[in-house]
Amino acid sequence: MAGNDKTLLIKRYASRRLYNTETSDYVTLEDIAGFIRAGREVQIVDLKSGDDLTRQYLLQIIAEHEGRGENVLPLDVLTDLVRSYTTQAQSVVPQFLAMSFEMLRDGQTKMVEKMTTIPTPLTSMPGFDAMQRQQRAFLKSIMGGWSHPTPEQAPATDDLTEIKNQLADLQEKLSKLNK
Repeated sequence: MAGNDKTLLIKRYASRRLYNTETSDYVTLEDIAGFIRAGREVQIVDLKSGDDLTRQYLLQIIAEHEGRGENVLPLDVLTDLVRSYTTQAQSVVPQFLAMSFEMLRDGQTKMVEKMTTIPTPLTSMPGFDAMQRQQRAFLKSIMGGWSHPTPEQAPATDDLTEIKNQLADLQEKLSKLNK
């Protein structure tokens, strides 16, 4: 996680230029993607109207990466997303995706934790520390820079139970939609 947990405010001027209020300079979409990969929360607002444009710009970043051949989202997932905008499942899809990514981040955190905390005969092997650093770098690269939740960010047991209950409810709703 980046050293600064405060949300980075980006203002869009009428000229469509994006202004970083922290560093007092203009930034590009690629700069914003870099901030997000580094673990920063970003909010983009229209200077004149005050409208929150964050979602619009995040979608544009994804579209540009996909357009350059960096295919992260399989075609069937994109197709299903388009379909979800025209079906009753629309209200379920965002929650389902959010929970899926949360489960992915949780799995990533647990895997890294096990690799670094469980003692094995390998830990005494020369060069093991270097190998662990390479594994962490590899995981970070394949996970696209997703941050590991800090203990303050990790859901409490009650929150975890609530998330599991919500996931079960969503699965039930999805199964009813398929019938």
